[in-house]
Amino acid sequence: MDIVTVHSIWTLVLFISFCGVVWWAYGSKSRQSRFDEAANIIFDDEPPVESDKKQGGMQ
Repeated sequence: MDIVTVHSIWTLVLFISFCGVVWWAYGSKSRQSRFDEAANIIFDDEPPVESDKKQGGMQ
């Protein structure tokens, strides 16, 4: 086996792995709630919106 064949097989393996990850991430609706929760986790430490209204909002 020469290096071109090895690179071709490796490229094929990586492409199939990539397709598997995409299918896993977007192929199932049962995981959507987990992904939505993970996407919004960055906003958990922000103060509620009502605190801005009490102070008169941003000026």
